[in-house]
Amino acid sequence: MTKKNFVIGIDYGTDSVRVIIVNAMNGDEVASTVKAYPRWATGKFCDSSKDQYRQHPLDYIEAMEYSVKEALAIAGAEISENIAGISFDTTGSTPVLVNEHGTPLALTPGFEENPNAMFILWKDHTSNKEAAEINQLSKTWKIDYTQYEGGIYSSEWVWAKILHVLRADEQVRQSACSWIEHCDWMPALLTGVVLPREVLRSRCAAGHKSMWLEGWEGLPSEEFLTKLDQLLGGYRENLYRETYTSDVKVGTLTTEWAGRLGLSTDVAVGVGGFDCHFGAVGGEVTPNVLARAIGTSTCDIMVASYDQIGDKLIPGICGQVDGSVIPGYIGLEAGQSAFGDIYAWFKKVVAWPVEQILSKSTIIDAVTREKLIAETLDRIIPELSQEAMLIPIEESTIIAVDWMNGRRTPDATQEVTGSITGLKLGSSAPRIFRALVEATAFGSKAIVDRFKREGVEISEIIGLGGVAKKSPFVMQTLADVLNMPIKVARTEQTCAFGAAMFASVVAGIYPKVEEAQKAMGKGFEKEYFPIPENVQKYNSIYQKYLKIGEFTEKEL
Repeated sequence: MTKKNFVIGIDYGTDSVRVIIVNAMNGDEVASTVKAYPRWATGKFCDSSKDQYRQHPLDYIEAMEYSVKEALAIAGAEISENIAGISFDTTGSTPVLVNEHGTPLALTPGFEENPNAMFILWKDHTSNKEAAEINQLSKTWKIDYTQYEGGIYSSEWVWAKILHVLRADEQVRQSACSWIEHCDWMPALLTGVVLPREVLRSRCAAGHKSMWLEGWEGLPSEEFLTKLDQLLGGYRENLYRETYTSDVKVGTLTTEWAGRLGLSTDVAVGVGGFDCHFGAVGGEVTPNVLARAIGTSTCDIMVASYDQIGDKLIPGICGQVDGSVIPGYIGLEAGQSAFGDIYAWFKKVVAWPVEQILSKSTIIDAVTREKLIAETLDRIIPELSQEAMLIPIEESTIIAVDWMNGRRTPDATQEVTGSITGLKLGSSAPRIFRALVEATAFGSKAIVDRFKREGVEISEIIGLGGVAKKSPFVMQTLADVLNMPIKVARTEQTCAFGAAMFASVVAGIYPKVEEAQKAMGKGFEKEYFPIPENVQKYNSIYQKYLKIGEFTEKEL
């Protein structure tokens, strides 16, 4: 055991970065901070009408530096001097094009305001065309490079995004020579290992999003990539052959970053990974347990033994990768492209007169008006939930399909759209909201059913994240639809907590992540059990959901 027993877990979400400082001996959290990305918060570099979502690397740097220093100030000098390790998780696939020095182009002269030179956020869907081309070529190639990624490549993943940007922007194309995932860039930046061919690349990111497999010598061949488009020529040689699990140490803090953060240069920095995979670790996932990170979207993570998976390829999921979650196990990923985002969309629809009409009212003074608007917006979802809970299941005529942001699993496609059917003149906002909640639960069931159909045993479900902790209505509906109990992890920031667990391993406090989980895990705060009569009712509605989804995808 090292004398330095405190670690930092850093979780980059869609809207903000979260930093926690944890006592690795018992898992007690001694400090926690959250910082929104300043440019992203204003909507810069994004165009929702085009499904374009870009984030400036300075947002990541500034928010992280501020949050770490604030957390250290809260923890105090004695703890700050005893930080042993740092690990990062990020959204993904969130790549950026870099120059020969490994610098994201947006940090170089002439590209500061160019969205194509920035990180392409996971939910950017501008590359649907490129994803379709990758799928078409893969099915006719001598190796189907998508086979370990569910057999379908998504526009949310790196090669489609990079190809789209290279085609769209000649200036970026002329200056870029490689790309890097956000989860790889943060450890590289803090340790100074930034040259494209020297960066330690995450097994998690590479296996699930970039068609990497050790068995075919890494990334797709140069021949395949140039057949896809000559613009990808040369990228493979400026990338990587090997990948690393997140229990591996990248290095230690550089003198510059130790000074900027107020830490020592002997702080270990671990290989990064994706938020949901780290969240599963922080939520104490074990074999045959499905960990569901439920937020704006969902990410469903499992670990399975080599014996259970064998040579089996599971179609329609987001990948099966050796060591992507816990080293020594196959990591399985699935998820929904929108979950909480669907509720947020409906809130925005309902709130239109509040924001567009009440905001211009002259009946009340400006201060009161702003307070009233803020209170109303804050209460919309809780009030809708309360009213929706009172509606008997059998009274609802409304059925929705949850593809408002495309479909991630099963069988990824970002070209489908959501739908709502069965509307009547008496269809109130709470009734529509209930149908949307049920739709997100049905989408969850489709994922669970796919795993079970392919022979993957699911013995337990764990709920992680904001929706799991804050919405009893959603979680009870989910338990009823899945007909399985759902435990909710006690830890508030499970992704950052998982990062802290990995940090304890790379710092040498624990030899492997399973031991860190046992020592640091905080267990569960609540469990939702399915209500038998609701299970039966939802079984019938679920069959209608499937039929409407089939019609929507085929006809619309």
